[in-house]
Amino acid sequence: MSGRDLSVVVGVILIVAMLIIPFPTWLLSILIMLNISLALLVLLNSMNMKEPLQFSVFPSLLLLLTLYRLGLNVSTTRAILTHGEAGGVVETFGHFVVGGNVIVGIVIFIILVIIQFIVITKGSERVSEVAARFTLDAMPGKQMSIDADLNAGMISEHEAKERREKVSREADFYGAMDGASKFVKGDAIAGIIIVMINLIFGIIVGVTQLGLPIAEAAKHFSLLTVGDGIVSQLPALLISTATGIVVTRAASEGNLGTDITGQLMAYPKMLYITGGTIFILGLFTPIEDILTIPIAGLLVLGGYMFSRVPKQDMTEIQEMEEEIQTDEMKKPESVVSLLNVDPIEFEFGYGLIPLADSNQGGDLLDRIVMIRRQLAIELGLVIPVVRIRDNIQLQPNEYRLKIKGSEMARGELLLDHYLAMSPGIDDDSIEGIDTVEPSFGLPAKWITEEVKEQAEIFGYTVVDPPSVVSTHITEVIKNNAHELLGRQETKQLIDHLKESYPILVEEVTPNPLTVGEIQKVLGKLLRENVSVRNLPIIFETLADFGKVTIDTDLLTEYVRQALARQITNQYRAGGQTIRVVTVSGKIEKLIVDNIQQTEHGNYLALDPSVSQSILESLATQVEQLSIMEQSPIVLCSPAVRMYVRQLTERYFPQIPILSYNELEANVEVQSVGVVNID
Repeated sequence: MSGRDLSVVVGVILIVAMLIIPFPTWLLSILIMLNISLALLVLLNSMNMKEPLQFSVFPSLLLLLTLYRLGLNVSTTRAILTHGEAGGVVETFGHFVVGGNVIVGIVIFIILVIIQFIVITKGSERVSEVAARFTLDAMPGKQMSIDADLNAGMISEHEAKERREKVSREADFYGAMDGASKFVKGDAIAGIIIVMINLIFGIIVGVTQLGLPIAEAAKHFSLLTVGDGIVSQLPALLISTATGIVVTRAASEGNLGTDITGQLMAYPKMLYITGGTIFILGLFTPIEDILTIPIAGLLVLGGYMFSRVPKQDMTEIQEMEEEIQTDEMKKPESVVSLLNVDPIEFEFGYGLIPLADSNQGGDLLDRIVMIRRQLAIELGLVIPVVRIRDNIQLQPNEYRLKIKGSEMARGELLLDHYLAMSPGIDDDSIEGIDTVEPSFGLPAKWITEEVKEQAEIFGYTVVDPPSVVSTHITEVIKNNAHELLGRQETKQLIDHLKESYPILVEEVTPNPLTVGEIQKVLGKLLRENVSVRNLPIIFETLADFGKVTIDTDLLTEYVRQALARQITNQYRAGGQTIRVVTVSGKIEKLIVDNIQQTEHGNYLALDPSVSQSILESLATQVEQLSIMEQSPIVLCSPAVRMYVRQLTERYFPQIPILSYNELEANVEVQSVGVVNID
């Protein structure tokens, strides 16, 4: 335990001791002065903080100081009623501060209590209650604002985490202050009761036990009681003032002194007017000129000085800013920062601003948050934040999506229309602007809201513009997820897995596989739309076969076979039968015979005319399946799967190529076509 921790523990033990053990009067005097010092220190700290969270310990400190002050009241009451004295500090306040006059002392005490109880404490309590209520009500909006800034790329994940923690701490702080303000109110009430007890029972003790005449007993114990009350209420008043400052403090760039002087003197001309008013008041009223003229002169002088300072400060600030900008432009870092490329950018024309502006009802930011969550579940990949910005170079209703600086997709929206996708048979009564659905290339129409219900009746799929662009963004990111997975992102996935499977990770990397080789395997899986969320199975496979080969193509094939259940469920789509197009044995033998082995890996070297024939046969099968409204799946043997993929991915990138080992034994496979050549 450190010295600071020990001092707090000793302080709490001392408070408990004061409630039980009689202390000598000299020690009580020391503790009373310490009480005043602590109260003054708390007041000064509350004045110098820039925001309430800089003094977040204040609610707990307020409770301890209140308990400490009540403990002192108990000790001084015990000393007064037992010995007829309470130390030099109490007697000094009783004689010197109030001039030994009991009536004056009681009046001063009552005024202090009224100021603390009715004015400061009552106001602080109300402000604490309102601040706590509004802070809690504003929490959801602040959290959404943080998410919006994160999705827009204005802040990083670390900054977003810090801001969320700050919002949570603010809510806890104001909730605690709401309760802590009740301590101050209770302390004021307790002070009044303690003074009455000391006064009444002090006279009784003086007369019955000390044998003093009633007049002398009343004077002696009244002075001690009033001294003790003022000694107690003075630090209580300071703490109450500090409480009011803390709960009414708004976040700013400076402390209370800086803000008051800066904002109160922000309009120097007002000082001239105030000085003139005071001068006229002394000139036309019985108030002596010797009082008003110096004050008016000081106000005018202050106005003159403050009217000059801002101009000088502003000139200096502008000169400093120009120097800083010049220096920054000369630094090489100012050019290097321009080289940064955002992983994902979404740009739109000015006509689509309402789509992203929450004040105009736009929910694009919220949709992108959901897209990132959805893709994290589907692909097992943490999608980077999407930087959203308007671009005047685009057409008003145009948007485009860029990945790592390169344009990947472009589209156009009509915000006051709906996109209606044809059910296969167009109806001439549905009028609209012909277009193409951007995600899947389907024929569609932009229709008005008046035609919407009619289009739905005729079987059209009708979606609003935000849903259109959200679907487009989702599909583009999903199809290019492998480009978003670099070595750094792979290292983050490995670190996350290591928290739960440390031994598994240690067996795979850094030996026998590097982070780069793991990244290539995961990238190849994502390239074929295979989720990498099940990292434990992937790493188990890499641990088994990574010692045999480091060829990432072969390792990917082994991983795919280990993920057979996942791949089967992905293409079974809830049914028990998977309809596939098989590759003939003749083509498979041709592929095996034309595999070239090199030190850098194996590749397929087919004759161009043979490759063209295979692709034409595949295109024919795909066209027939499209007529039957079925999605094509190509099935081949494990030995040639990756070479078939190499052959077809340029021309048919969306067609999944599966091997027999990637399908579970209990699934029924139905061949609806064969890829063959003459």
